[in-house]
Amino acid sequence: MASLNKVMLIGNTGKDAELRYTANGNPQSSFSLAVNYRRKGTSGDWEDATEWFNIILFGPQAERVSQYIVKGKSLYVEGRLQTRTWDDDQGQKHYRTEVIASNVELLGSRDGQGGGGGGGDWGDGSASFGRGQGNRGGQARGGAPAPSDVDDLPFE
Repeated sequence: MASLNKVMLIGNTGKDAELRYTANGNPQSSFSLAVNYRRKGTSGDWEDATEWFNIILFGPQAERVSQYIVKGKSLYVEGRLQTRTWDDDQGQKHYRTEVIASNVELLGSRDGQGGGGGGGDWGDGSASFGRGQGNRGGQARGGAPAPSDVDDLPFE
């Protein structure tokens, strides 16, 4: 039986990325992402709404991403959903659903003046911090920058 757990989001960060290290020394970056959409309200009029997502990124890209993700930055995030549960001191069960990111791309321009629709002067419109998603964002196979694009990358 086939299964799929995949999330693709475009939105703006709600806070600066926080970089931490797990007990075994693995880097972990976390931040929130706001995704806006329009819906019909009870009166029948269209209204804007925002959905907030908790994003977690592990490994070397977590260290690279943490220095570029600041509040308000426009991002594309791809990953999977994961829900954690824990009991607090009073025995109350808590749930937290997070997006475990496998690919994060900065949208807009280098100086943050670009719009949320992509474009800008990142070269191809984005800077990718993914785990080798093929040849996207000017990257060679395996997530390494293509040799001709190395000088254009803001994080190298």
